[in-house]
Amino acid sequence: VQLQASGGGLVQPGGSLRLSCVVSGFALDYYSVVWFRQAPGKEREAVSCISNSGAMPYYADSVKGRFTVSGDNAKSTVYLQMNSLKPEDTALYSCARVKYYGCVIDTSAVDYWGKGTQVTVSS
Repeated sequence: VQLQASGGGLVQPGGSLRLSCVVSGFALDYYSVVWFRQAPGKEREAVSCISNSGAMPYYADSVKGRFTVSGDNAKSTVYLQMNSLKPEDTALYSCARVKYYGCVIDTSAVDYWGKGTQVTVSS
């Protein structure tokens, strides 16, 4: 099982980025995937989750209305579209597989982590 996040970079406030999480060794039909982020000196935060149950995606309050998560089962890829980016969105973003059914938003529910991709929002 592997997850690999990419798509990060430097963007100005108000800009957009799309992160990709390519997974292998499992099918997105059977597992939920969570996007986490961690900024220096701050705790890791669950940003969004796309569920294998078909339930509505989860979004942290801090990103609701700005971020959209989606999945392409054929490409084994989960996307995180990030719009209207703010400096406080600056963090290392990682994707992770949830070992339970549905979106359990807790690091204890993760069984596999991918390497992160850095997002920096700055003018």
